[in-house]
Formats: sequence, C-alpha cells, structure tokens
Amino acid sequence: MTLGKKQTKQLRSQANVLQPMLWIGKSGVGEATAAQAAETLDSHELIKCVVQDGCPVDAREAGEDLAGRLGAELVQVIGHRFVLFRRSDKEGVKHIELAR
Repeated sequence: MTLGKKQTKQLRSQANVLQPMLWIGKSGVGEATAAQAAETLDSHELIKCVVQDGCPVDAREAGEDLAGRLGAELVQVIGHRFVLFRRSDKEGVKHIELAR
C-alpha cells in the first residue's frame, strides 16, 4: 500500500499529538524491536518512535528498516523521531479512516 499526499498529510496531523510508543536504543533495530513494533502497530495502526542518542543508526534508517520488515509505511521523520502506519486486521481496534 502506498500513501497519497492527502493521506500522508492526514496521518502526519494525527501523529502530531501522539506520545512515542517505541524507543530504539543502543542495540539498534533487531528482532525484538521489530516484534514489539509489530505488536504495537496491530493495536494502534499509527505509532511514533524515538531513536535514542546511543543508537548506531539514525531515525530515517531505523524507520525504513522497520517499515520494510513490517510491511508498514514510513509517514514522516523529524529529528530523532519517526512515524509508522500499518492497517490492522485485529478485532476491536479503532481503524483510521484515510482520505481518498
């Protein structure tokens, strides 16, 4: 799934008020981090992540790596933070209605 400009803008505005849900530390993006991100995406669809100072990769590299592993979309990267989106198939999750 590829996001259009309107959809990206909508998700960026929704992510603006989110608190970070995933921190990536000195071990970088590994299997444990990917599993935690997958679980969080299944529950929330849109998550904000933070790359801490000791991390061997920057926010863009970490975001692209996680997006590739999880089949998610990298919505934005600002400083040490990035936002991921993936539609959830889990029941009971409030789905985000994307603009057309």
